[in-house]
Amino acid sequence: MCDILIENGRMLTPAGWSGAGYLTLQAGVITAVGTGPAPAEVSSTARQVISAEGMAVLPGLTNAHTHLSQTFMRGLSAGRPLLRWLKELIWPLQAAMGLEELRLAALLGLVENLRGGVTHVVEHQKVTKTPDYSLAVCSAAEQCGIRLTLARAWADKGANAEPCASILSELEALFERYRDDPRISIASGPLTPWRARAETLQETHALALRYGCATHIHVSESADEVQMTLDETGMRPVAWLDALGVLGPSTQVVHAVWVDAGEIRLLQERGALVVHCPVSNAVLGSGSAPVLEMKQAGIRILLGTDGPASNDNQDCFETMKMALCMARLRALDAASLNPAEVVRMATGGKTLAAGEAGDVVLVNLRSVNAAPVQDIDSALALCCHAGDVDTVIIDGKVRVHQQRLLGIDEQALLVECERAVAGLRRRAGLD
Repeated sequence: MCDILIENGRMLTPAGWSGAGYLTLQAGVITAVGTGPAPAEVSSTARQVISAEGMAVLPGLTNAHTHLSQTFMRGLSAGRPLLRWLKELIWPLQAAMGLEELRLAALLGLVENLRGGVTHVVEHQKVTKTPDYSLAVCSAAEQCGIRLTLARAWADKGANAEPCASILSELEALFERYRDDPRISIASGPLTPWRARAETLQETHALALRYGCATHIHVSESADEVQMTLDETGMRPVAWLDALGVLGPSTQVVHAVWVDAGEIRLLQERGALVVHCPVSNAVLGSGSAPVLEMKQAGIRILLGTDGPASNDNQDCFETMKMALCMARLRALDAASLNPAEVVRMATGGKTLAAGEAGDVVLVNLRSVNAAPVQDIDSALALCCHAGDVDTVIIDGKVRVHQQRLLGIDEQALLVECERAVAGLRRRAGLD
């Protein structure tokens, strides 16, 4: 007996894409993956049977960097470069955002991720006026049933700087609260090197390590930011983080657009993770990250949409395509990055196998934008969209089925969000 049987789908296994096969889930875990029809005793006793005919069945996608508050800030880049965009639009809206507005924005953003096949979201949470703001985002994740890493953002230099003691206190409270949670984890989220003091970076990183957690930080997103760190420290950002002892396997470096060869070597030697956000980098005109050089160096790379204010959505399929296109354009070489590699970046390298977590996504390949499919990786990375996701299962529980969101009144949420954002714009002085 099993809780869920998925049958007649093409499965992403450790050996690659299978022919038509089946997968079973029990108690939140994958219990079997096989080719051909499921054994009769399995199909006759499964509590729920889901047909995956014409679909790709793969591990849930990871959106490795976003800002959920920015679902209320879509379409506002308006041709501004990063620092102007932040100062003129994003920071005023964040300053005006209330607790209920943040909860709604987070819930909307998580629903968008769910619908797009994402089972794990890394939220770099920028609106942190009181501890309740962090708890509101975590509560929204609990309501959706999605996996969440909340990287509690902080800065102890510049606008809205916080004292180091307050940052450490709030981080430790969050680490303690969620230390045994099966789906929610916490990370330290320094905004960027030029807004963080050396001592605070070191202390927050050490605290995260004590809890087995990560440091998640924007690094070298724009050339201007690199110059700011050079002017202040005499070192490039990655080298400065390394000199502080903050660069390591638990460090998640977001963007890395303007890293040089020496920094790429440091990222590889220290085992740091890089989160590539190609759509946001293109929208803001920040540049094109040296993904091929980092891949060739053996650096682990995940994909992030970045926040909806600079993307302006959270479609991880679009992010896959942009990652592929920008890498090839930068190299002027169509063979420089292949679709299978990009799909693995989107899934975090996971495959479907017995004993793995029951986070499974079914993507319809029989859509007018993908069919007829001749190569599944190419279809996923170049043809499919978030709207092609049919079913999303997290921890063995069906959260989206036949493109229908379960457990949340989506239309009512949209109405609430439209009303809330109108009030937010007025208070921020944008109307």
